Amino acid sequence: MQYTSKLLAKYKYYIRNVLFFLRQGKNSHPVLDNFRVEKTTLSPDLKEDEVLVKTLFLSVDPYMRCRMNDDTAADYLLPWRLGECADGGGVGVVEASRNEVLATGDIVTSFNWHWQTRNVINGYLLRKIDPRMVDGHLSYVLGAVGMPGLTAFLGVREKGHVTPGANQTMVISGAAGACGSLAGQIARLDGCEKVIGICGTDKKCQALVSELGFTAAVNYKKGDISAALRESCPRGVDVYFDNVGGPISDTVISQMNSGGHVILCGQISQYNKDVPYPPPLSKETQEDLCSKNITRERFMVLNYMDKHEEGLLQLSQWVKTGQIKVLETVTNGIENMGVAFCSMMMGGNTGKQIVKISD
Repeated sequence: MQYTSKLLAKYKYYIRNVLFFLRQGKNSHPVLDNFRVEKTTLSPDLKEDEVLVKTLFLSVDPYMRCRMNDDTAADYLLPWRLGECADGGGVGVVEASRNEVLATGDIVTSFNWHWQTRNVINGYLLRKIDPRMVDGHLSYVLGAVGMPGLTAFLGVREKGHVTPGANQTMVISGAAGACGSLAGQIARLDGCEKVIGICGTDKKCQALVSELGFTAAVNYKKGDISAALRESCPRGVDVYFDNVGGPISDTVISQMNSGGHVILCGQISQYNKDVPYPPPLSKETQEDLCSKNITRERFMVLNYMDKHEEGLLQLSQWVKTGQIKVLETVTNGIENMGVAFCSMMMGGNTGKQIVKISD
């Protein structure tokens, strides 16, 4: 039903939310004590343009580690405020509305969704979702057909310089994560001859090859990563989709061919350290880039807003036709937001880390 003021004004919802409770130092890993789950009440007495939403799924992502600091080092990211509700990507359903464009039952999403079970919000801050775009899998709005998917798609398309028939080899670090698992599949669809993933367990390596169609995968925690990479890429590396930075990236860049391209997407191995973004490179890596004329440019998906709609339509089509397979790690319950976030930052997820809040 649409909003009925006299009816809903009588009620209050008991909700749970997750407060950002303890600011993390820059040289440390996030811990559960950074967050606190609280119970409170929510009045659904809506003002004009507002909607009452029930949260269905919430996202935890590596960039959130930057929001735990006083300074995020990114002008497009605000730090979380101590004692206030944390926020990030979310998807939910409208339960009541005083907004002209949103009705009860509509599925909506936001990049700044509060970590709470229900919320009252200005409806014009939400984006309406057609469930058919994700074949009914609403959590995909936060992953494959959302910001991680767009990051993978536009990163490969805008910075990868992939040319069908050119026998190119692409390497993806953090390949079993939300973005990397999609970037490898998109590279294959766009014409890369070989797609090699780097990740941290044998189980993840197996998933990349058997489920997602990667050519090969390297477990960086086992043996000599340089030798394993050389075996998988005997003709060298043409494109590198960099999600992790640090020593892994140094190794990949050292094996890149002249005129290659580095897609600088993320540096998760450095997010718990007090270093600028992008982190400084070693002298040897800088020399490799210069001597081989390798481009390495920071990629920000927000710089390509005019291409988001087209990208989402393409991602939706690939997902619905099975050309892209989606991997998710789903944690249940808002009380486990901190658990999911800390696990994701330590590589505990395969594919997109999602927290299911309600049905």
